[in-house]
Amino acid sequence: MDKKIVVFEDQNVRRVWHNDEWYFSVVDVVEALTDSPTPRRYWSDLKINLKNEGIELYGFLVQLKLPSSDGKNYLTDCANTKSMFRIIQSIPSKKAEPFKLWLAEVGYERIEDIENPELAQDRVKQYYELKGYPKTWIDKRLRGIAVRQELTEEWENRGIEVKKDFAVLTSEITKATFGKNVKEYKEFKNLPQKNQNLRDHMNDWELILTMIGEKATTDITKAKDSQGFDECKDSAKEGGDIARSTREQIESKIGKSLTSKENFLHLKKKKEIEN
Repeated sequence: MDKKIVVFEDQNVRRVWHNDEWYFSVVDVVEALTDSPTPRRYWSDLKINLKNEGIELYGFLVQLKLPSSDGKNYLTDCANTKSMFRIIQSIPSKKAEPFKLWLAEVGYERIEDIENPELAQDRVKQYYELKGYPKTWIDKRLRGIAVRQELTEEWENRGIEVKKDFAVLTSEITKATFGKNVKEYKEFKNLPQKNQNLRDHMNDWELILTMIGEKATTDITKAKDSQGFDECKDSAKEGGDIARSTREQIESKIGKSLTSKENFLHLKKKKEIEN
Protein backbone atom coordinates (compact mmCIF):
# COMPACT_ATOMS: atom_id res chain seq x y z
CA MET A 1 0.00 0.00 0.00
CA ASP A 2 2.93 2.38 0.54
CA LYS A 3 3.33 2.73 -3.22
CA LYS A 4 -0.40 3.09 -3.82
CA ILE A 5 -1.14 5.84 -1.30
CA VAL A 6 0.25 9.34 -1.01
CA VAL A 7 -0.60 11.79 1.75
CA PHE A 8 -1.74 15.41 1.51
CA GLU A 9 -2.17 17.07 4.92
CA ASP A 10 -2.93 13.73 6.62
CA GLN A 11 -5.48 12.81 3.94
CA ASN A 12 -4.78 9.58 2.07
CA VAL A 13 -5.04 9.83 -1.71
CA ARG A 14 -4.99 6.53 -3.60
CA ARG A 15 -3.02 6.40 -6.82
CA VAL A 16 -1.93 3.90 -9.45
CA TRP A 17 0.83 3.93 -12.08
CA HIS A 18 -0.94 3.64 -15.45
CA ASN A 19 0.31 4.37 -18.97
CA ASP A 20 3.63 5.67 -17.62
CA GLU A 21 2.13 8.26 -15.27
CA TRP A 22 0.29 8.55 -11.96
CA TYR A 23 -3.51 8.41 -11.91
CA PHE A 24 -5.20 9.65 -8.73
CA SER A 25 -8.53 8.68 -7.17
CA VAL A 26 -10.82 11.61 -7.89
CA VAL A 27 -13.09 10.99 -4.91
CA ASP A 28 -10.04 11.02 -2.59
CA VAL A 29 -8.94 14.35 -4.02
CA VAL A 30 -12.46 15.74 -3.60
CA GLU A 31 -12.45 14.64 0.03
CA ALA A 32 -9.01 16.17 0.64
CA LEU A 33 -10.03 19.53 -0.83
CA THR A 34 -13.60 19.87 0.44
CA ASP A 35 -13.74 17.95 3.75
CA SER A 36 -17.16 16.86 2.51
CA PRO A 37 -18.85 14.19 4.65
CA THR A 38 -20.14 12.64 1.41
CA PRO A 39 -17.29 12.99 -1.12
CA ARG A 40 -18.83 10.48 -3.53
CA ARG A 41 -22.02 12.48 -3.71
CA TYR A 42 -20.00 15.67 -4.14
CA TRP A 43 -18.08 14.11 -7.03
CA SER A 44 -21.28 12.82 -8.62
CA ASP A 45 -22.74 16.33 -8.62
CA LEU A 46 -19.46 17.80 -9.86
CA LYS A 47 -19.41 15.42 -12.83
CA ILE A 48 -22.79 16.75 -13.89
CA ASN A 49 -21.45 20.32 -13.68
CA LEU A 50 -18.40 19.39 -15.74
CA LYS A 51 -20.61 17.88 -18.43
CA ASN A 52 -22.73 21.02 -18.46
CA GLU A 53 -19.53 23.02 -18.98
CA GLY A 54 -18.94 21.02 -22.16
CA ILE A 55 -16.25 18.66 -20.86
CA GLU A 56 -16.42 15.22 -22.41
CA LEU A 57 -15.65 12.92 -19.48
CA TYR A 58 -14.93 9.98 -21.79
CA GLY A 59 -11.16 10.01 -22.13
CA PHE A 60 -10.95 12.65 -19.41
CA LEU A 61 -11.41 10.01 -16.70
CA VAL A 62 -10.25 6.41 -16.47
CA GLN A 63 -11.75 3.73 -14.26
CA LEU A 64 -8.97 1.77 -12.59
CA LYS A 65 -9.02 -0.78 -9.77
CA LEU A 66 -7.96 0.67 -6.41
CA PRO A 67 -8.01 -0.93 -2.94
CA SER A 68 -10.94 -0.06 -0.68
CA SER A 69 -11.28 -0.14 3.10
CA ASP A 70 -12.72 -3.66 2.93
CA GLY A 71 -9.49 -4.96 1.39
CA LYS A 72 -11.01 -5.51 -2.05
CA ASN A 73 -10.20 -3.69 -5.30
CA TYR A 74 -12.93 -1.73 -7.07
CA LEU A 75 -13.10 0.24 -10.30
CA THR A 76 -12.69 3.88 -9.33
CA ASP A 77 -12.79 7.14 -11.27
CA CYS A 78 -9.17 8.22 -11.72
CA ALA A 79 -7.50 11.13 -13.48
CA ASN A 80 -3.92 11.97 -14.39
CA THR A 81 -2.24 15.15 -13.25
CA LYS A 82 -3.44 17.25 -16.19
CA SER A 83 -7.08 16.18 -15.87
CA MET A 84 -6.94 16.51 -12.09
CA PHE A 85 -5.88 20.15 -12.44
CA ARG A 86 -9.03 20.78 -14.49
CA ILE A 87 -11.22 19.09 -11.88
CA ILE A 88 -9.63 21.13 -9.09
CA GLN A 89 -10.46 24.34 -10.96
CA SER A 90 -14.15 23.48 -10.50
CA ILE A 91 -13.82 22.98 -6.75
CA PRO A 92 -14.07 26.12 -4.59
CA SER A 93 -11.48 25.44 -1.91
CA LYS A 94 -8.75 27.34 -0.07
CA LYS A 95 -6.64 24.19 -0.32
CA ALA A 96 -6.72 24.21 -4.14
CA GLU A 97 -3.47 26.06 -4.85
CA PRO A 98 -1.33 24.12 -2.31
CA PHE A 99 -2.86 20.93 -3.66
CA LYS A 100 -1.95 21.84 -7.24
CA LEU A 101 1.67 22.37 -6.24
CA TRP A 102 1.66 19.13 -4.27
CA LEU A 103 0.10 17.22 -7.16
CA ALA A 104 2.68 18.48 -9.65
CA GLU A 105 5.49 17.59 -7.25
CA VAL A 106 4.17 14.08 -6.68
CA GLY A 107 3.92 13.47 -10.43
CA TYR A 108 7.48 14.61 -11.00
CA GLU A 109 8.84 12.67 -8.03
CA ARG A 110 7.79 9.38 -9.65
CA ILE A 111 10.00 10.10 -12.65
CA GLU A 112 12.89 10.96 -10.35
CA ASP A 113 12.36 7.81 -8.28
CA ILE A 114 12.57 5.61 -11.37
CA GLU A 115 15.87 7.20 -12.35
CA ASN A 116 17.26 7.15 -8.79
CA PRO A 117 15.48 4.84 -6.26
CA GLU A 118 17.49 6.31 -3.38
CA LEU A 119 15.48 9.51 -3.73
CA ALA A 120 12.31 7.62 -2.82
CA GLN A 121 13.87 6.52 0.46
CA ASP A 122 15.04 10.07 1.17
CA ARG A 123 11.50 11.33 0.70
CA VAL A 124 10.09 8.75 3.10
CA LYS A 125 12.72 9.76 5.65
CA GLN A 126 11.80 13.43 5.26
CA TYR A 127 8.12 12.57 5.68
CA TYR A 128 8.73 10.91 9.06
CA GLU A 129 11.04 13.73 10.15
CA LEU A 130 8.31 16.27 9.41
CA LYS A 131 5.91 14.16 11.47
CA GLY A 132 8.29 14.43 14.41
CA TYR A 133 9.52 10.85 14.71
CA PRO A 134 12.94 10.32 16.40
CA LYS A 135 15.78 9.85 13.90
CA THR A 136 16.88 6.56 15.46
CA TRP A 137 13.32 5.26 15.01
CA ILE A 138 13.22 6.46 11.40
CA ASP A 139 16.38 4.49 10.57
CA LYS A 140 14.76 1.29 11.83
CA ARG A 141 11.49 2.05 10.02
CA LEU A 142 13.28 2.58 6.72
CA ARG A 143 15.24 -0.64 7.15
CA GLY A 144 11.98 -2.40 7.90
CA ILE A 145 10.47 -1.08 4.65
CA ALA A 146 13.39 -2.57 2.70
CA VAL A 147 13.02 -5.94 4.46
CA ARG A 148 9.28 -5.88 3.83
CA GLN A 149 9.74 -5.10 0.15
CA GLU A 150 12.11 -8.05 -0.27
CA LEU A 151 9.52 -10.34 1.31
CA THR A 152 6.56 -9.12 -0.75
CA GLU A 153 8.58 -9.46 -3.96
CA GLU A 154 9.41 -13.03 -2.97
CA TRP A 155 5.73 -13.75 -2.36
CA GLU A 156 4.80 -12.25 -5.72
CA ASN A 157 7.33 -14.51 -7.44
CA ARG A 158 5.70 -17.50 -5.75
CA GLY A 159 2.14 -16.90 -6.87
CA ILE A 160 0.76 -14.49 -4.27
CA GLU A 161 -1.21 -11.88 -6.18
CA VAL A 162 -4.35 -10.98 -4.22
CA LYS A 163 -4.04 -8.13 -1.69
CA LYS A 164 -6.04 -10.09 0.87
CA ASP A 165 -3.52 -12.95 0.71
CA PHE A 166 -0.64 -10.56 1.42
CA ALA A 167 -2.57 -9.28 4.44
CA VAL A 168 -3.23 -12.82 5.72
CA LEU A 169 0.42 -13.84 5.37
CA THR A 170 1.56 -10.67 7.11
CA SER A 171 -0.90 -11.23 9.92
CA GLU A 172 0.41 -14.80 10.26
CA ILE A 173 3.92 -13.48 10.96
CA THR A 174 2.59 -10.86 13.38
CA LYS A 175 0.48 -13.43 15.22
CA ALA A 176 3.42 -15.82 15.61
CA THR A 177 5.79 -13.02 16.68
CA PHE A 178 3.62 -11.12 19.14
CA GLY A 179 0.69 -13.42 19.88
CA LYS A 180 -1.68 -10.98 18.16
CA ASN A 181 -2.71 -10.62 14.54
CA VAL A 182 -2.59 -7.19 12.90
CA LYS A 183 -6.18 -6.30 13.81
CA GLU A 184 -5.70 -7.38 17.42
CA TYR A 185 -2.43 -5.48 17.64
CA LYS A 186 -4.10 -2.28 16.40
CA GLU A 187 -6.76 -2.71 19.07
CA PHE A 188 -4.02 -3.31 21.65
CA LYS A 189 -2.46 0.03 20.68
CA ASN A 190 -5.83 1.80 20.45
CA LEU A 191 -5.41 2.64 16.76
CA PRO A 192 -8.23 3.40 14.31
CA GLN A 193 -8.58 0.41 12.01
CA LYS A 194 -8.73 2.23 8.67
CA ASN A 195 -6.34 5.14 8.80
CA GLN A 196 -3.32 3.99 10.78
CA ASN A 197 -0.36 1.87 9.69
CA LEU A 198 0.52 -0.40 12.63
CA ARG A 199 4.26 -0.15 11.96
CA ASP A 200 4.14 3.63 12.25
CA HIS A 201 3.19 3.10 15.89
CA MET A 202 5.66 0.40 16.89
CA ASN A 203 8.49 1.02 19.33
CA ASP A 204 12.10 0.16 18.46
CA TRP A 205 11.92 -3.45 19.63
CA GLU A 206 8.61 -4.06 17.90
CA LEU A 207 10.11 -2.82 14.62
CA ILE A 208 13.22 -4.96 15.09
CA LEU A 209 11.20 -8.10 15.89
CA THR A 210 8.97 -7.44 12.88
CA MET A 211 12.10 -7.27 10.71
CA ILE A 212 13.42 -10.52 12.20
CA GLY A 213 10.13 -12.27 11.48
CA GLU A 214 9.92 -11.00 7.92
CA LYS A 215 13.58 -11.56 7.09
CA ALA A 216 13.40 -15.08 8.52
CA THR A 217 10.24 -15.71 6.49
CA THR A 218 11.97 -14.53 3.31
CA ASP A 219 14.95 -16.81 3.80
CA ILE A 220 12.84 -19.81 4.86
CA THR A 221 10.57 -19.29 1.85
CA LYS A 222 13.62 -19.36 -0.43
CA ALA A 223 15.23 -22.35 1.30
CA LYS A 224 12.05 -24.43 1.19
CA ASP A 225 11.11 -23.11 -2.27
CA SER A 226 7.61 -22.45 -0.95
CA GLN A 227 5.05 -22.09 -3.73
CA GLY A 228 1.50 -20.81 -3.52
CA PHE A 229 -0.47 -19.49 -0.59
CA ASP A 230 -0.52 -22.53 1.70
CA GLU A 231 3.22 -23.20 1.54
CA CYS A 232 4.05 -19.51 1.95
CA LYS A 233 1.72 -19.41 4.97
CA ASP A 234 3.65 -22.27 6.58
CA SER A 235 6.92 -20.42 5.99
CA ALA A 236 5.42 -17.21 7.39
CA LYS A 237 4.50 -18.96 10.63
CA GLU A 238 7.99 -20.45 10.91
CA GLY A 239 9.54 -17.01 10.38
CA GLY A 240 7.27 -15.52 13.01
CA ASP A 241 8.12 -18.32 15.44
CA ILE A 242 11.80 -17.39 15.19
CA ALA A 243 10.97 -13.77 16.05
CA ARG A 244 8.75 -14.93 18.93
CA SER A 245 11.57 -17.06 20.33
CA THR A 246 13.89 -14.05 20.12
CA ARG A 247 11.32 -11.85 21.87
CA GLU A 248 10.75 -14.35 24.68
CA GLN A 249 14.48 -14.84 25.31
CA ILE A 250 15.09 -11.10 25.58
CA GLU A 251 12.05 -10.58 27.79
CA SER A 252 13.25 -13.32 30.15
CA LYS A 253 16.63 -11.57 30.47
CA ILE A 254 15.37 -8.02 31.02
CA GLY A 255 12.27 -8.92 33.01
CA LYS A 256 9.73 -6.90 31.02
CA SER A 257 7.67 -7.04 27.85
CA LEU A 258 9.06 -5.68 24.59
CA THR A 259 5.58 -4.88 23.33
CA SER A 260 3.78 -1.72 24.36
CA LYS A 261 0.36 -0.10 24.12
CA GLU A 262 2.09 3.19 23.35
CA ASN A 263 1.60 4.72 19.91
CA PHE A 264 2.64 7.85 18.02
CA LEU A 265 -0.80 9.41 17.67
CA HIS A 266 0.43 12.29 19.83
CA LEU A 267 2.66 13.42 16.95
CA LYS A 268 -0.39 14.19 14.86
CA LYS A 269 -1.98 16.12 17.72
CA LYS A 270 1.25 18.04 18.23
CA LYS A 271 1.33 18.95 14.55
CA GLU A 272 -2.29 20.17 14.66
CA ILE A 273 -1.49 22.37 17.67
CA GLU A 274 1.56 23.86 15.93
CA ASN A 275 -0.48 24.60 12.82
